[in-house]
Amino acid sequence: MSAAWLAEPERGSRAVMRLVTWLALRLGRSATRWLRYPIALYFFVFAPRARRASRAFLGRALARKAGAADVLRNFHAFAATLHDRMYLLCGRFENLDIVIDGGPQLDAILAGGRGCILLGSHLGSFEALRALGRLKRYPINIVMYSGTTQNSSEVLNELAPELQARVIAPGRPETMLRIKECLESGEIVGILGDRPFGSNKNTLCPFLGVPARFPQGPFRLAMLLEVPVVLFFGLYQGDNRYRIALEVLADRPVAQRGERSKAATRWVERYVRRLEHYARMAPYNWFNFYDYWDEGLH
Repeated sequence: MSAAWLAEPERGSRAVMRLVTWLALRLGRSATRWLRYPIALYFFVFAPRARRASRAFLGRALARKAGAADVLRNFHAFAATLHDRMYLLCGRFENLDIVIDGGPQLDAILAGGRGCILLGSHLGSFEALRALGRLKRYPINIVMYSGTTQNSSEVLNELAPELQARVIAPGRPETMLRIKECLESGEIVGILGDRPFGSNKNTLCPFLGVPARFPQGPFRLAMLLEVPVVLFFGLYQGDNRYRIALEVLADRPVAQRGERSKAATRWVERYVRRLEHYARMAPYNWFNFYDYWDEGLH
């Protein structure tokens, strides 16, 4: 598998997304929570590949056969984070109960004048990273590929256009320079570490008992720039509750030039072990709705 997720079609038109966004912001979170149910049902009925991918993941994470109710619960959690994403982008946290674990570790890194890589995944809400930035006043930049979500990205960008200045597009000539400038300025750079993207520098390692490919890029970058890597999980815990979990994975990963590939592999394996830990803890937060293990799901 290289980047199978890039081939997944985006669902939903801009017109529908704009209507949902208008309703959510005009009427408020409590009055529009019902929107989660038709969104979850839509994915369950009209996204068969996502349905199969959810069932395959949940079967491994739950260590039992996943049924229709499990898949619907997974899609409902996804719909809930999509709904809350609008409020997170707009800085409207008053109706969200957000708990941050591990904040002092990140505070200590930034207080020392060092930037760091905040390594996340599609487990939970990566948009909660915005909340972390606003609540703690952290300078956060995000490396984000929006090519597969152009409709939703355009609609959501209209809610907080000022945040676009802190979005770094991957795979461009200026990408590395922008990341380097941010880190040298003592800022945070958020990167997703659970999907391969545009590179053959991946590590194949067991995830929930089956080999999957993970990118080495974030760790090669951390070794090159000698910056810490902090894990980030924005877990949705039902109703209005989110838990942001922060863990220092590598204080300052270093390796000789010829040893970086082996070192990156070791760091990827450590990342995957922690990803697996949280995936078992919060299985319905898994939002990689594609053939993650490249098993030929049809």
